[in-house]
Amino acid sequence: MRPRATATAVSAQGRTTSATMHRLADGAVALVLADRPPSDETFLVAVVPEHDPPARRRARACAELARGVTALGAGAVTDALASLTLARSLLGADAPRLALGASVAAADAAWAAGDRSACVDALAAAEGLVAAAAHDAGGLGHLGGLGAEADYVAGMRALLRERPGDAVPRLRRVLRRRRSLTDAPALLQATVAALLLGDVEAGAGLGARALAAARLRGDDGAVAQALEHVAYAELRAGRHARARSHAVEGFAAAVRTGRRNVAAHHRAILALAAADAGDAEEAAEHVAAALATAREHGLAQTATLAQLAAGRLELAQGRPADAAARLADLVRPADGTPATGHFAVRHLVMPSFVEAAVAAGRHDDARAVTAEYAGWAAFGADPVAPALLARCRALLGTGPEAEDDFRRALELHAAVGDELERARTRLLFGEWLRRRRRPSEARDQLRDALRELERCGGAAWAERAAAELRAAGTAGPGRGAGHQGALARLTPHQRRIADLVADGGTNREIAHRLSVSARTVEHHLRHIFVALGVRSRVELTRLVLASLETD
Repeated sequence: MRPRATATAVSAQGRTTSATMHRLADGAVALVLADRPPSDETFLVAVVPEHDPPARRRARACAELARGVTALGAGAVTDALASLTLARSLLGADAPRLALGASVAAADAAWAAGDRSACVDALAAAEGLVAAAAHDAGGLGHLGGLGAEADYVAGMRALLRERPGDAVPRLRRVLRRRRSLTDAPALLQATVAALLLGDVEAGAGLGARALAAARLRGDDGAVAQALEHVAYAELRAGRHARARSHAVEGFAAAVRTGRRNVAAHHRAILALAAADAGDAEEAAEHVAAALATAREHGLAQTATLAQLAAGRLELAQGRPADAAARLADLVRPADGTPATGHFAVRHLVMPSFVEAAVAAGRHDDARAVTAEYAGWAAFGADPVAPALLARCRALLGTGPEAEDDFRRALELHAAVGDELERARTRLLFGEWLRRRRRPSEARDQLRDALRELERCGGAAWAERAAAELRAAGTAGPGRGAGHQGALARLTPHQRRIADLVADGGTNREIAHRLSVSARTVEHHLRHIFVALGVRSRVELTRLVLASLETD
């Protein structure tokens, strides 16, 4: 037999499958699947006679399904969408459960590409296939996990059609079933449902369970995908150190399994974490790598997150005009062309754009985006949005109502969590108070902001808070005595590099651990040496070890 095509697919049960088509000597076609895990064995699914069109159609459908899922993980997502849509149409009513898997995967491809209408179409087809599968099995009660999948598909479609009254109850039903879920694919769907509902804590917990299930099966591809969701949930929760750790592990798993698109998404998450931590070189490196793959493969969501990371870094560095120009293309281009931001991520970009636009004097643009963001906040899918909306309105305010909006934003933050954004609201409020010659009140807000930012890893914003405190008449936090005081000058990322150096790591080994280049590690080390007044790795190691002895 001579191989014709080889690809990888994921069945409705979540198994990873390699599909190979062979032409036999008599002209027949054989479809061979290698199932891994759990059995890691290759077996013959069917030998399709030359003159059996229905069987040949099914074989072609399976090959297209395999090809589509391969492209979804490592190729152009528009190609993945085309193959998966074709697989669904070829399978149709003859194999509704397999066709359902193709439809859900097609929705994933459309989502990654930022094609909202194609995503809605794929989900509509999936709804019909759930009904067909239920009819064949005698009702949803006989389909096990497909009851949850039915709610997931219907809820996602209603959300994209901006029907929250239909979407929210279905997605909440998915979460209510979470205790009974055990396999990684179903847990990942529940994770997505939680994140879409703005319940980042539930999302992080479900993602962790999906990760455990994937590890138990020994499926590195599913591990990489689960870590993608866990890292994103931790980032949304403001826990940057955890997000970075999970993204580094997920990136390594994605590289091992050849999933370039998943690796690029991990890069975008690492870029966001590095930007808020003030690690400009690392953030720039991750942004460039994420955008390179995103542009090659049409990954609109990954590209939007990477550009958001670059914009937030510019904003933290005191370059609001640059940040506003970059982020405007994602939310509201000046020339009236359609925004390039991903339909599900644009609203995450809007508060940062408003902050940058106000600081850059683009008040009309900021007001227009704030008005659109108000619609998103009213939609009810993101519990943090009302607090951020109040912050946007405070930044645009010119009278006493601005102070009321700042205080309302802080009250709303306290009710929903998200420590990083709450601390950033405190920082902006403290700046506002200082500029109105109310230094005592400004210092109260800025001290709290500085403490919270240092705790959650927002070093870029913490440096700005410290500078504002000095301008308000207070010295920065004690950096003074001893080895601990010296090391406190480092950003969290620099401190991690210093610790790895003290553990004996070379630049190459440290770069591999942190998923950055050796040149980036070398750059950070130069800054560490200057900040600490040391001249060699030996002196740095002594300083780190001495600090440990005084803990």
